[in-house]
Amino acid sequence: MELMAALRRFNIESIVHGSIARGDVSAKSDIDVFIPTSTSSFLIETALEKSKFPISRRSLVQATPSYSVKGHIEIDEHRTVSFSLTKLRDVERGFYKFGGELALPMLELNQRVPGVDKRLMLIEPTEHGHIESTITGLEEEVAKLLGISIDTVMDRFRTLSRRDKIGRTGVFINRELTPDESFEAVLKELVDQIPAVRRRIRSEK
Repeated sequence: MELMAALRRFNIESIVHGSIARGDVSAKSDIDVFIPTSTSSFLIETALEKSKFPISRRSLVQATPSYSVKGHIEIDEHRTVSFSLTKLRDVERGFYKFGGELALPMLELNQRVPGVDKRLMLIEPTEHGHIESTITGLEEEVAKLLGISIDTVMDRFRTLSRRDKIGRTGVFINRELTPDESFEAVLKELVDQIPAVRRRIRSEK
């Protein structure tokens, strides 16, 4: 909440997604904060620095050539702030709701939301814990419950099923930034150098 509040002081709205939003959290759970609206990386970094959040690593990440290019700011090994440097497709925006997402006001009220974990298990919060159930064969019902498209559910189902069978295959781009580089400048560099990134940018127009 302190991290999200630091961003809000600079009028940057964010969400937390994953196990913290669902409630099936443990001491080892990562804190993944995402900024869903187009925001200057300079403003994000300024908000964090003014609130005394150390920035340990900055990187530009693209999971696959068809996915949005994102900026990742690591506070430490468990806390990351990410934001999209290119336009999110509707199916990509749904990824966060698929896993469960909460905005700061809901988090402050100690609310939790349903979402699907990496095992493809639907986590539904209860008063004293949560209920787990498989989503296999129930993809349309899960889409309605989470308020997302069936395309989003099927995309995540295929991706997570494939990872379960053959393991992680890495990401298309994971470029660490030097202290004097900006996210926007590195993105321009990659657009000039990598045709797939250039095509992804052009597809947004």
